[in-house]
Amino acid sequence: MLTITPIPAFSDNYIWCLADTDSGKALIVDPGQAEPVAQYLIRNQLVLDTILVTHHHPDHTGGIAGLREQFNPSRIVAPTDSPFTDGTDTVHAGDEVVWESLTFQVLATPGHTLDHIAYFCDSPVEGRPVLFCGDTLFACGCGRLFEGTPGQMVESLAGLRALPDETNVFCAHEYTLANLRFARSWLPDDAALASFEEHCQALRDDDKPTVPVVLGDEKQRNPFLRWDEPVLIRAAEAYGRKHNLVTDSDSGVFAAVRHGKDNF
Repeated sequence: MLTITPIPAFSDNYIWCLADTDSGKALIVDPGQAEPVAQYLIRNQLVLDTILVTHHHPDHTGGIAGLREQFNPSRIVAPTDSPFTDGTDTVHAGDEVVWESLTFQVLATPGHTLDHIAYFCDSPVEGRPVLFCGDTLFACGCGRLFEGTPGQMVESLAGLRALPDETNVFCAHEYTLANLRFARSWLPDDAALASFEEHCQALRDDDKPTVPVVLGDEKQRNPFLRWDEPVLIRAAEAYGRKHNLVTDSDSGVFAAVRHGKDNF
């Protein structure tokens, strides 16, 4: 049986563990810290087999050296042309990563960083296809543009938006409530956002994660996936007029939303 479990790290990171409980093997995604992963693997008697890296930021790679020393995983898969160079295998868009019975498609998702990739598997795990998207897409948000352009990020998010609605989105941070506060400030009449905020607040009050989320729901809620919806375009145009931003294209609308979030 295959399971996916979040391992909390730092103040708001999630390191994802994909485990095959029959073979006892584990795949870890974006281990920014070694210790919480090591504790989880030992406690659950799992053998670390593979590490997947979405991008080079230290809160996604900082635990790899320690895990390699302690567990000696057979593969560390990372993006090509990346500042992170300690992998055993490098991949780029169009490649596949096979683990146990699953095949992950590698998707290029530059924007947050230029080397950013995501891993998508259309075979269901816990009932749904799987997307490990790092910091490209969050619940009701997206990653800050540290290296890429709005146009690159729109293209990356469009690729993710085209994936099946039933996909479970496993992002790397617990940013949901903060993202929702911003989203509702732009779209105060959006009932779906209001309902989701109430749901997520209840989860966090119970110390439970708000992710994964279902991609089809995100397409309806997330302002960073709605650059071509009239209601979001109107909000972006109003914001753009106040801040001297051009919003006459998909990337312009997205850039206005991103500017708004960065300055919220």
